[in-house]
Amino acid sequence: MLLSAGTNINFPNLGIELKNVGSNIQVFGFSIAYYGMIIALGMVVGYLVAEWQAKRTGQNPDLYLDFALYAIILSVIGARVYYVVFNWSEYKNSPLEVFDIRNGGLAIYGGVITAMVVALVYSRIKKISFGLLADTGCLGLISGQIIGRWGNFFNREAFGEYTNGLFAMQLNVNDVSSDYTMPLANLAQKFAGKEQAYHKILEIRNHTVNLGGAAYIQVQPTFLYESVWNLMVLILLIIYSKHKRFDGELILLYLFGYGLGRVWIEGFRTDQLFLFNTPVAVSQLLSGVLVLAAAAIIFIKRRQLKKKTA
Repeated sequence: MLLSAGTNINFPNLGIELKNVGSNIQVFGFSIAYYGMIIALGMVVGYLVAEWQAKRTGQNPDLYLDFALYAIILSVIGARVYYVVFNWSEYKNSPLEVFDIRNGGLAIYGGVITAMVVALVYSRIKKISFGLLADTGCLGLISGQIIGRWGNFFNREAFGEYTNGLFAMQLNVNDVSSDYTMPLANLAQKFAGKEQAYHKILEIRNHTVNLGGAAYIQVQPTFLYESVWNLMVLILLIIYSKHKRFDGELILLYLFGYGLGRVWIEGFRTDQLFLFNTPVAVSQLLSGVLVLAAAAIIFIKRRQLKKKTA
């Protein structure tokens, strides 16, 4: 097994310098990306957390093994389809690259939507409560998200705008998107109608630093923000799970908590997926809708329960 050669990733204001961070390992001549390994680890941990919650709440854990096998496979497909649909301009001239996910290109919301559909169908087939299944599964889902975001770290993607704040992260410009090296005229053409994203990238390029003869950009580590945010949401969900008032409340709280964080964090990012030819960031819009919808449903359900109790 050989580790791939890599470049440094620095957090200068924290005094952290990670040397020679690669993106893959070589095993018997095959290249295995850290991204894929971390996504796979996230899936395994996610299932184990869901199984633990099932046992904790007196359910049959075998139901969740079967569910996980369907949900994981189909959610990866859903995450890829979501990403490709809203980023079709990069694939229309080379459609075979749609099937290559080694370098990233999975949109979490695509996976979440697919997992919800699978849960709905599975609960109907097994004749179990969809709300209970979703409540248990969402703890595994967000556990996987906590780990999976670190795949973005090794891929040098899903980062945000320029910053010189405490958590500023420095990446070699040759490891990131070509947006940071292409001629400005081409960049302006690529982001025509998306001025906010264009100016974020321009500001990053204007603050490029030279380290050891190599150009580095300095950005917000939004993958880290989301991983930590999700960890806090998971802890709160576990604590509250014993006190929930109705089946389906945890999945609604997950959608509210995750969506709220995503609305905030997505605003920093420079690699947003846009709603076709508009300047609207699709994941930010969807997050806002989910936050409002989840809050409304929780409010209505609790009022109904309060009336029944009265």
